[in-house]
Amino acid sequence: MILRFYRSFPGFWAPALLITLATLMPTPSRADAILAQDFLDFDAQGAQLGRLLFYDKILSGNQNISCATCHHHSLHGADGISLGIGEGGTGLGPDRTPGEGTHRIAERVPRNAPALWNLGHREVREMFHDGRVERIGAGYVAFKTPAKEYTPAGLNSLLAAQALFPISSPTEMAGHPDENPVSAAFAERIDLGWAMLADRVREVPEYQRLFKATYPDVHDPDDITIVEIVNAIAAFIGTEWQSHDSPYDKWLTEGTPLSPEAERGRQLFFGDAGCSGCHNGPRFTDQNFYAVGIPQFGPGRPFGEDTMPHDLGRMETTRNPEDAYKFRTPSLRNVALTAPYGHNGAYPTLRAMIRHMCDPLTARSEWTPGMARLPDVAWLNDRDFTLVGDMLETAQQVAYLDISPVDMVEADIDALEAFLNALTGETAEKRPMGRPDTVPSGLPVD
Repeated sequence: MILRFYRSFPGFWAPALLITLATLMPTPSRADAILAQDFLDFDAQGAQLGRLLFYDKILSGNQNISCATCHHHSLHGADGISLGIGEGGTGLGPDRTPGEGTHRIAERVPRNAPALWNLGHREVREMFHDGRVERIGAGYVAFKTPAKEYTPAGLNSLLAAQALFPISSPTEMAGHPDENPVSAAFAERIDLGWAMLADRVREVPEYQRLFKATYPDVHDPDDITIVEIVNAIAAFIGTEWQSHDSPYDKWLTEGTPLSPEAERGRQLFFGDAGCSGCHNGPRFTDQNFYAVGIPQFGPGRPFGEDTMPHDLGRMETTRNPEDAYKFRTPSLRNVALTAPYGHNGAYPTLRAMIRHMCDPLTARSEWTPGMARLPDVAWLNDRDFTLVGDMLETAQQVAYLDISPVDMVEADIDALEAFLNALTGETAEKRPMGRPDTVPSGLPVD
């Protein structure tokens, strides 16, 4: 079986390299197991504080949405829909409504909310679908982010660096500059918005007490900054969402057999199907970026003078045309729990996503807007699928594909799906801390 990887130019299929799967596909070993010591060390008290902040709407501009709204315990650390309804909406997941009147949402969140599993693992080096927040250097405390020189010092992890940005996004949590002073501050300069959010948190007596008890350097409220806030959130995410007790882990470390169907899927995954060429290592990701041709819909992330709702993925960060339409290889741990799939949640089921990865051109031709899990937003419906029928955009997405078809019959798809289900942790739905009933601000908890 041969898998072709392409380096293409707009409008052309240009095969550049043939790679023989038998010589390239990594095979799993005990070195691919995840152990407790593979995670960054986070303070347990900081994680408890971070849990409260994660669920507290005080960190949003209009104090109406929290981190947990799109990464909820009841939805396995995600939101269960293709493109989220962020600031201005009400409710959770598929039942979230888009608001009304002047406070209704102006657009959907442009990308699917990624799940949080194992993001505290030491090997993680980039965050977001396009990798725009990344760890640099040999240690774990230097980061490259969109904030550039305004990225604060003292962050305890890549997770903390990542947590700086949803709270600054008008669509996700900040709201728009004419709605609240926090968003207006973000529009002026990103660090000014962070300072205003820290001001809010330090005014809450219970947070004053908790930060003093957690951080030795916090002696009075003025010592509470955005750094301590996101460090606590990082401690929570990195601690709470660890998962490495799946049937696959037992096979890997103890030799416990998988079910016959899952075992056949494992052999395909690491063999003829070629999945492990990109999905390898302890978290089942090589952390590289590929164009896999997911159909584009929603508001996209246009930049520069572009007004079309494109999403050029990694190119937004690197500005390198070679990176157009590339997105980071996602981890497959607990993947069966985190539908829908793709950078914009285009595919509603694991099986549909497997089909796409085996034969992207056929899957694209069969894809319909009805496959997207999008809560109804009447004033956005006409704009949601602007690019779906755009022949030029379709040709561009196809021209940049990094993968080509792999021959798989229905029984093979069954087996691959069974193996991916065997990556679900046995305790994945029993998180140690869970959702708090109340938060120090007194705001309602989703």
